[in-house]
Amino acid sequence: MAEELLVENDGKHLTKSLLAVAFLASFGSSMLYGYNLAVVNSPAQFIKDFYNESLIEEFDWTLDEEVVTVLYSLTVSIFAIGGMAGSLLVGKLVTKYGRKGTLVRATVLVFIGGGLMGFSRMCRAPAMVIIGRFITGIHSGISLSVVPMYLGEIAPKNLRGFLGLIPSIHICLGVFIAQVLGLHELLGKEENWPVLLSLVVYPAIIQLILLPWFPESPRYLLIEKGNIHATIAALKQYRCKENIQAEVEEMQEEQRSLSSVDTISVRGLLMDRCVRWQVITIVVVNIGMQLSGIDAIWFYTNEIFKNAGIPEPLIQYTTVGTGAIEVIAGMLGCFTIERPGQKTSDDWRLPLYGSLLCWDHRVCPPPATSALHELPQCRLCCWDYCWLLHRSSWCAFPVNCRAV
Repeated sequence: MAEELLVENDGKHLTKSLLAVAFLASFGSSMLYGYNLAVVNSPAQFIKDFYNESLIEEFDWTLDEEVVTVLYSLTVSIFAIGGMAGSLLVGKLVTKYGRKGTLVRATVLVFIGGGLMGFSRMCRAPAMVIIGRFITGIHSGISLSVVPMYLGEIAPKNLRGFLGLIPSIHICLGVFIAQVLGLHELLGKEENWPVLLSLVVYPAIIQLILLPWFPESPRYLLIEKGNIHATIAALKQYRCKENIQAEVEEMQEEQRSLSSVDTISVRGLLMDRCVRWQVITIVVVNIGMQLSGIDAIWFYTNEIFKNAGIPEPLIQYTTVGTGAIEVIAGMLGCFTIERPGQKTSDDWRLPLYGSLLCWDHRVCPPPATSALHELPQCRLCCWDYCWLLHRSSWCAFPVNCRAV
């Protein structure tokens, strides 16, 4: 009987509340990041035409193709600039409002950005699209940091890798949904592109309604606010009948240790020899993920496939195929990450294999076949799969670093 009680109270079970809040936080935040990555790809030509027509009507300016391309590129890249700005706000926001509170309040940015993009065509204002993209970028920059932080702090140690990959899967799912909705049979027509861009408000509404019913991060409640009663109540909801005394004591010990430690600046962190290798590891891992080029592919998928020789009628379906591969890769990473761990001896092989599969056929000529035009699609899909399976392990890394 005693052994059964110990098994029941080991604090390692995935409860319904824990799983629900993980999916809800990822659905209303992380998925929107993936959606905004890919949503501008399908209506690219429609947005360019809208910019050109609006400037002709307003200022009687006839823009050449290069200027229109620059405006569209600004629309694409301003999202990343907004993301950088949002990430810089995370530290102050999570300290003042908490992890859950920051996610709930950040939904306002989605409503503003989605509204601007949705009504831009009606108002004949190209600037509304660009500003809307910037604002949704700020939201993505905030959520990409806060969601893993929130899930990492409410999850038991043995589940932090698994829950840390749920946002990654939702990012892949957001990309896939944007590609599917961008099909010509659905919202891929010229009159529908403002609706396509503004659909981000609906997941945000669901998150705004449901997420406040879940508790705040127990770690934030105890260490930042010193509210032991709220901490215990939150842990009871996330752990159900499991023993939470050990976790409370661990957080109290952390609170005591942090009280005697001074906060250091970014410069001080970079100069501190004690954490030099930790900083280098995190920087190298994130640089590798960002320089993989996968985000650029989602922004310009149709153009890439067009230049690769894919027939025009098949490009949109090929794009959806790459999105489906990303979802599969994310799910495989979710279920395999805890077996070999976040760092494996052959971790470098996946991106290498993907790069070799993408090697230009002019350098390594493929066999002559009647389906030669399909090879660019196959190479990009293989590269996509290898990189995304590799990237799924990176996405769990920061969460587990904080748990050490």
